[in-house]
Amino acid sequence: MPPAGPSGFPGPAVPPVPPAPPSAAPPAPPRAAAGVTGAFPLQQPAPVPPPAPAGPPGPGGPAHGAPAPVAVLLIGAAGAGKTTIARHWADHRAAPTAHISLDDVREWVRSGFADPQSGWNEHSEAQYRLARRTCGFAARNFLANGISCIIDDAVFPDRPAVGLGGWKRHVGPGLLPVVLLPGLEVVLARNAERTGNRRLSDEEVARIHGRMAGWYSSGLPIIDNSQLDVVAAAEALDRVVARALAGPPAAG
Repeated sequence: MPPAGPSGFPGPAVPPVPPAPPSAAPPAPPRAAAGVTGAFPLQQPAPVPPPAPAGPPGPGGPAHGAPAPVAVLLIGAAGAGKTTIARHWADHRAAPTAHISLDDVREWVRSGFADPQSGWNEHSEAQYRLARRTCGFAARNFLANGISCIIDDAVFPDRPAVGLGGWKRHVGPGLLPVVLLPGLEVVLARNAERTGNRRLSDEEVARIHGRMAGWYSSGLPIIDNSQLDVVAAAEALDRVVARALAGPPAAG
């Protein structure tokens, strides 16, 4: 006789549900249609634009009040103090400024370095030109990103290989050359304090200093820092740069 149902009357037999085998995996949840899960896809980060260079100067100065970047070439003989003054000037400017020393870049070459003190030849000239191109590329890159720079080098007025023309080609027409020209006695005393391959003989220093005198007839701004300390010389350089950026006075 079939078993009684819930009301007491006989009902149909209900077969027992067999247990799941132990090895059976739980059924996967139903796959939701795309776009209805509530999840949001990750967005790619927006690229960070490079800082825009300062605009051209106008009646009220450069665009947005930012000073226009400038590339200064500080020219001087060995012992003139150009590297020390250039570094101090770059360190204490209100605007972002980089210092580039050509001698430092030349000496990036370690094995096979052609020291000009051992003789100016095709190898030392080739390494000088390579260093100058490297400095010029760095200067243009700084300027394009709104950073001023000051480069120091012993540029000769009468030697095209180490002359001003190469710097103008590599940096551009905006280059501002300034000559640092103290007296010979000061240069000799400063050179005597140098060490390593940066120290020259007195005869070589005197020869270089004499050739630098050719800048007097060039029309370039010249700073005689014979009686100036580093701070005062940097302030004199500041005044020269400010005058150059201001441009010639308006006629009338």
